[in-house]
Amino acid sequence: MTPQHSWHPDKEVIENSNIHKMMLQNGFNDYAGFWKWSASDKPEFWRQTLSNLGIRLKRKYDQILDLSQGEERAKWIPGAQLNIVDSCFQNSDDSTAVVLQEENGPLQRISQKQLLEKVNRVANSLVSEGLVPGDRIAIDMPMTLEAVCIYLGAIKAGIVVATIADSFTPNEIAVRLRITQPKLLFTQDLLHRAGKTLPMYAKVLEAQPPKTIVVHTSQAGPKLREGDKYFSDFLVEKDEFESHVCDPGDAITILFSSGTTGEPKAIPWNHVTPVKGASDGYYHHDIHSNDVVCWPTNLGWMMGPWLIFAALINKASIALYYGAPLGEGFGRFVQEARITMLGVVPSIVRQWKITACNEAFDWSSIKCFSSTGEASNPDEMTYLMNLAGNKPVIEYCGGTEIGGGYVTSTVVQTNMPSTFSSQALGGEFVLLDENDEPADAGEMFLIPPIPGLSSELLNRDHHEVYFKGNPRHRGIQLRRHGDELIRLENGYYRAQGRSDDAMNLGGIKVSSVQIEEVINRLEFVKESAAIAVSPEEGGPSVLVIYAVCLPSNESPEDKLRQTQFIVKNRLNPLFKVQQLIEIEKLPRTASGKVMRRELRKSHQNQK
Repeated sequence: MTPQHSWHPDKEVIENSNIHKMMLQNGFNDYAGFWKWSASDKPEFWRQTLSNLGIRLKRKYDQILDLSQGEERAKWIPGAQLNIVDSCFQNSDDSTAVVLQEENGPLQRISQKQLLEKVNRVANSLVSEGLVPGDRIAIDMPMTLEAVCIYLGAIKAGIVVATIADSFTPNEIAVRLRITQPKLLFTQDLLHRAGKTLPMYAKVLEAQPPKTIVVHTSQAGPKLREGDKYFSDFLVEKDEFESHVCDPGDAITILFSSGTTGEPKAIPWNHVTPVKGASDGYYHHDIHSNDVVCWPTNLGWMMGPWLIFAALINKASIALYYGAPLGEGFGRFVQEARITMLGVVPSIVRQWKITACNEAFDWSSIKCFSSTGEASNPDEMTYLMNLAGNKPVIEYCGGTEIGGGYVTSTVVQTNMPSTFSSQALGGEFVLLDENDEPADAGEMFLIPPIPGLSSELLNRDHHEVYFKGNPRHRGIQLRRHGDELIRLENGYYRAQGRSDDAMNLGGIKVSSVQIEEVINRLEFVKESAAIAVSPEEGGPSVLVIYAVCLPSNESPEDKLRQTQFIVKNRLNPLFKVQQLIEIEKLPRTASGKVMRRELRKSHQNQK
């Protein structure tokens, strides 16, 4: 394939875009001016966005934005009453809401009416189990039709959903259950992927969960623990349900994101948070009615709920492939489901490029790709663009505590691989150098208010995590996020990794402390420091461990194998330790804090 190093929108793409329609509506003929207006007049921009998305309200808001308690405690659409699930069913009854395929199975289409009935059955079943609004359930499942129905059905009933990634170990599952205290857990008996069958229910039981509802995927399912039920036995027949009416600030979901301490942050989303994700889908990913949106992900990561809301609120279909997205099966699914927007994690694209597994398929239905979760490599993104005949890649960076992105791309600007062309519409940030002065390179600080920004944490002081000690900008106290960016000469942005001691491994955020706590259990380790290192050629970070070791007969190879094993088994099987470097002592500050930044510099200088 002939490489293409940039993509330029033609007149038809621009004029058919959702951004262009909004620009015309407000008298703008250049994108830069439009973005500036969206950030400076947020109440009006978000008022129009609520209308564009057709957000359904049971009671209209008193005002768009209430800043009476300051930007940190901003309230969006106060006085409104709604249930955000109602806004997910705005298309015609016979429109396709979900298109799915199991590995080696036929393509299946679920209409909006069918999805709504399944969601309502879940809501009624939860009520039959004795749950009431404000109760919590947990979901630890792959991204399936049942997972989508359980998620939406619970929220429709006013029940809060804690989401757990299906790749987590029993230890990590137990941590999340302890923090959220759900009354029910939903999982499935087995996980079928890439020709392998993995025990899910058995793994979940090791975390000592509450009463568990198990989706049955095989004829010879496991014997259930006393009190647990199969999903088919849990469901009642009633398929009509009146949505529980909520305030905008009522919680709908608890997601987890790592910071710089050992325990993951528990971040509640409310009924406004999906508006942020859906707006990014509407403007930046240019999702239209009856588009088909695919993003291999999981409800345990923010892109799972994002996919549900960004697709359904915009009247598009969710595309779900039950297998691993790494081979020809997924490529054929993209072709046959006629995917129009395909989201990726860069490491997936690397595998596609190495194996050339998708080059034989017709991906011409794709209008744009999107990439998030980790830093991308320009060569690989160029390769991705050309799999669909030179289509743009919407680079997209945000966070669980944002509900969407803060820096991204558009289909109305030139698209350059591995760069962001714009701050996200309706929000704003500033880059600060080491002296807290605005700069073209430095740490990114959000300028609140922005819809979707978290306002509380279940297990941490929200102000201390995001605001305490931060500088002010234009009289507003800035909000910390932890990413570093550089603004290029053309005004675009490029990611520069994390500024704190959190890291991003394969699209999964994890703290250095979490990894170190596990590694320090090894008999030969006295103390350790975990760092993420960016490859010279760009792309996702790799995990490197510095360790002060005790006297031992272990060889360096054995030590590395043991380190890799404990990280995979105690944290996540997707984490891979690339190097174990023995060191006499860890660099520390005068107060005793490990200077991981110095280790990153040292590692970079050794290349």
